[in-house]
Amino acid sequence: MAKQIQAVRGMNDCLPDQSPAWQYIEQGLRDLVAGYGYAEIRTPVVESTDLFKRSIGEVTDIVEKEMYTFDDRNGDSLTLRPEGTASCVRAGNQAGLLYNQEQRLWYIGPMFRHERPQKGRYRQFHQFGVELYGLSGADADAEVIQLTAKMWQDFGIADQVTLQLNSLGSNQARADYKDALVAFLTAHETQLDEDSKRRLHSNPLRVLDSKNPQTQALLVDAPKLSEYLDDDSQQHMTRLCELLDSLGIGYQINERLVRGLDYYNKTVFEWVTDALGAQGTVCAGGRYDGLVEQLGGKATTAVGFAMGMERLLLLLETLGKLNELPAPVDVYCMASGEECMAASMKLAQQLRSELAGVRIMQHLGGGNLKKQFKRADKSGARYALILGQQELADGVVGLKHLRNHDLPQEQVPLAEVATRLAAVMNETE
Repeated sequence: MAKQIQAVRGMNDCLPDQSPAWQYIEQGLRDLVAGYGYAEIRTPVVESTDLFKRSIGEVTDIVEKEMYTFDDRNGDSLTLRPEGTASCVRAGNQAGLLYNQEQRLWYIGPMFRHERPQKGRYRQFHQFGVELYGLSGADADAEVIQLTAKMWQDFGIADQVTLQLNSLGSNQARADYKDALVAFLTAHETQLDEDSKRRLHSNPLRVLDSKNPQTQALLVDAPKLSEYLDDDSQQHMTRLCELLDSLGIGYQINERLVRGLDYYNKTVFEWVTDALGAQGTVCAGGRYDGLVEQLGGKATTAVGFAMGMERLLLLLETLGKLNELPAPVDVYCMASGEECMAASMKLAQQLRSELAGVRIMQHLGGGNLKKQFKRADKSGARYALILGQQELADGVVGLKHLRNHDLPQEQVPLAEVATRLAAVMNETE
């Protein structure tokens, strides 16, 4: 027997019993962004490697260690996209969508990073993101955060997540702060953990993200980013907080929040939870006003966020929010005998045309009615339509409630099945 081929480590199948949860989340997100007037953008999975080196930063963990990069047959360096924002900016620049325009965009799809696989974090993962271009005010930041707050409400987990907020200031303010932080950390380098020592010389702001207790204790006395903010950034942050207060969106100021990508400026935010242990961040974003120009376009302001779908799925599962998802089938059609099978299939197709959105599964493969009822029960359907020789002769079909055995089976004239089924489904919703 030939050896079975396994999936690549960290790249997982979505099996049929898992699909309903993914579809539920995806539909909820589509409905959410539609309510805010955002339009979908779809970008290629493979992009030029330079796109991510120029946007994310060559000294970030993503570019240094995590990207799936290869040379194609023409010798061009290509990369499986590790995140969505750079691709959105590239597409917007290429299509002329961004300069001197206002664009509200969203995307959903697979991303790739060569990380150590763990629960809720995989090498092929899926992101949902929102990008708002051409608006520089704090009201744009507030709407993006308001959208995320609505998302938690829609999924019933608003009480399980907390908004953390910070400002990175202008590029110059960030550079000045970086110099002060490097000077402080260099003076205490012997007290840093090994990862922070490496970051000190490559991406020092990421030291603020260290989970090492000794490094965190040292950072208590480190310079604070707020002390280096320019006036415009301070005013922007103050206005954003005023808007969030007026919207009733609670938040915590976290001065060590810097985000892992080089392109952020001014506002950065994360939604965190303690329901997932160490993997606490479930959604993150901020403002990146210089990225469009950095990638060859004309200067355009931007703000947005991205969220790992697997992380959201894990959070909803952990909190028991996916326990009552509807079955993928509403009605199961069964028949006894070849003549009845043809009539049953014809009826099922007729009902699919007349009852939009009703999900109907036809029993296939024959077998007695006892076997067919077992299949119907396994499908999760709420109703069965039964067509035997007697029903066919009488011009009726049996309508049986599969989830409420107290209700009697009905005999419904074939011409009235669609009307009766629709009425029964409305009564039991």
